[in-house]
Amino acid sequence: MNYTTLISASELASHLNDSNWAIFDCRHDLLQPTAGSDAFAAGHIQNAQFANIDTDLSGAKAPAGAAFTGRHPLPDRNALLATLRSWGINDDTQVVAYDGQGGMFAARLWWLLRWIGHANVAVLDGGLAAWQVQGLPLVTPVAPRPAGNITEQASLTRTVSVQEVVANLATQQLQVLDARAPDRFRGENETIDPVGGHIPGARSRFFRDNLQSDGRFKSADELEREFAGLIDKPETSIMQCGSGVTACHNLLALEVADLPGAALYPGSWSEWCADPARPVATGA
Repeated sequence: MNYTTLISASELASHLNDSNWAIFDCRHDLLQPTAGSDAFAAGHIQNAQFANIDTDLSGAKAPAGAAFTGRHPLPDRNALLATLRSWGINDDTQVVAYDGQGGMFAARLWWLLRWIGHANVAVLDGGLAAWQVQGLPLVTPVAPRPAGNITEQASLTRTVSVQEVVANLATQQLQVLDARAPDRFRGENETIDPVGGHIPGARSRFFRDNLQSDGRFKSADELEREFAGLIDKPETSIMQCGSGVTACHNLLALEVADLPGAALYPGSWSEWCADPARPVATGA
């Protein structure tokens, strides 16, 4: 069986010693860049490797100003393939990503693998908390893996550029959903965002709204109902957030709900607000 959206802790535990499974710890903290690697060193799921959001799962940042392409720009595709091969991933490898934040960072690795055409990738439902609540152990040694030979296939995702989002201000043919916390969307929290607010016409869909109280994803039916109140259809929808990371959580939720086809705006708010010529809306 191949896992392409979510996997439970018990299902993952039964495959820990499968040689063609690769597990990745994507824990991160936007305000403390070393928090994820420190947590990984203190204890992680057996055979997991650490995937750094800032360096492994993002490309180099452009200079500040109107040409800035976001806080976490997409990596160069060839560079991403080289990283994935160094992690021992092949074309038929089952990849599992997890974090300690409800999947908000693990979903980035899930999306990137789909971006280069690798379908067999899933996020641990409930993350590390779901693993630990079952009494499953954490370890500290890192198990080395031989290099892989993954190749690029037809992409399973799509993106839109900032120019397309600007053009949509006039046409309003596409619905933009913002995965940031509501106070950031309203422009009331500039701790992370240099400018508060959102793209005019965007709607708020906080990524945590995809989760139940225990941190696992809501059912497909429930997610489908909730997204139906926000978008007409996924093919005319754009998912964005602060820097193109947590927007992938909404894209994952759409896949769980069997609503594929939405696009990612990779630069997201951090790119948008870097150019003062682009309009900013505030409030709800």
